[in-house]
Amino acid sequence: MESLRWRKSSRSSAGGPDCVEIALVPAGAAVRDSKNADGARLEFGDGGWDTFLTAAKIGSFVS
Repeated sequence: MESLRWRKSSRSSAGGPDCVEIALVPAGAAVRDSKNADGARLEFGDGGWDTFLTAAKIGSFVS
């Protein structure tokens, strides 16, 4: 995964606590915390990535 091209989410704040990066892969996407690039990463297949995006768009992850 080290050769992936990571980009910061357009929803991430400039210097705040909510910074997420994604890297698109042939069969989905990978997600990581931009402040901890060597930390844990979530990997999604195509179906899982579509489900994640839909849930994020409707606010399912807001506490």
